[in-house]
Formats: sequence, C-alpha cells, structure tokens
Amino acid sequence: MFTGLIECEGVITRADRQGGGMRVEVYAPEFGRDMQIGDSIAVDGVRLTVVKFIRGAFLTDVSPETLDRTALGGLQQGQKVNLERALRLSDRLAGHLVSGSVDGVGHLELRQGGGKFTVYQFQAPSHVMRYVVEKGAIAIDGISLVVGKVGAGGFTVPVDPHIDAHTTLKDKPIGAPVNIETDLLAKYVERFVAPDAGADELPAERRGLGSLLREFTEGNR
Repeated sequence: MFTGLIECEGVITRADRQGGGMRVEVYAPEFGRDMQIGDSIAVDGVRLTVVKFIRGAFLTDVSPETLDRTALGGLQQGQKVNLERALRLSDRLAGHLVSGSVDGVGHLELRQGGGKFTVYQFQAPSHVMRYVVEKGAIAIDGISLVVGKVGAGGFTVPVDPHIDAHTTLKDKPIGAPVNIETDLLAKYVERFVAPDAGADELPAERRGLGSLLREFTEGNR
C-alpha cells in the first residue's frame, strides 16, 4: 500500500521491451537508500518490484498486463516519473490509501491557474468515472489528490503549489496519458452493497450484503 505522497521524481534511463513486457531503469540517487531487492515501489502510481540496483538507479520489470492497463508502455528515456516507497504500518497516512493497481488510463485536457492553486482537468473512461465523486480521493500518476468538479466524462482537481512543484504534473503536455486509481473504499462499498444477480437462490452465508439487506427490508415492511 501507498499514500499518494510523492517522495521524489526519478528519470527513466532505460525502457526496453522484453518478451512482451518491459525492463525499466529509473535514476533516483537520493531516493530510498534503505530499499532492498524485492521491495514494492510506486512508479507513476503503478506498483512495481525492485529487481536490481545500479549506479544510483534501480531496475524493475513491467508485465505485459500492466503495460496494457497503464500508461507505462509509453515511457521514454529522459522522462520523469513520480516515485513513492511502500507504506510502513508505523507511518502517518497523510494522503489516502493507494494500492498501486491502476483502474484506467485518462488524459490531461486542461491546465489553468486559479489563484494559488492550479486546476487540472482530466478525461477518464466510464468504468473509472463511476467511482469519481466531488471531494473524493483520487490518485493521478500516484499523486493523492481531491476531486473538484465532476462532469460526464471527466473531472477537475485543484493542485497546490507544493505538489505542482515536486511532481511531474507540471511537465505533462495537454493530451498526455495519466494513470488513474480511484478510491479503494468506494470499490469495496460497491462490491458489498450492489445487488447480486441470482443471489436470492444462495444460502444466506454465501449471499452478498446487498441481497441480505434487501431481504431484511422487504421482510419488515
């Protein structure tokens, strides 16, 4: 698990396709000096595993499935990425719970200054938008942010000067792809509360919470 609080930016020094996947080398000499091989790390919000260290950089492998589901397939040499080490149980949860499992790829549509804050507007696919709510938590390229306004096919987020200065958002060109992870709790709530197809035919211990709640409500009318 991660918090969405970016520790630093790294630079891609290698991004080689290998057997349908990709081997990525990230140069970040001041980052994670206590990291070990096998540790989890979020690279632009995608949970990856450190496989090797070399000259101030770490190497990680990206699976074909991850390339299909995220924006990492477009990584190029010299590109900057957001980095965060996995959360320790003793750490403060100052952002929000981020799993590193990306829900979908969106695109930056607009960047506009608004007083001290910069407002970013993103387009997102429908299966992602169903979990996006005003004032809710969301992770964009691994950055913990709060949703501003929600539209039919996208949303805005206000970004404070510190986040803008210390993450890759400021460098994104309009139209650039971004990794989006919605609030983890929203997905669990939907799973337990949504109606279950054919669940009424199952024994009580195997039904979803949504079916049991409906049965209780109908029985007490």
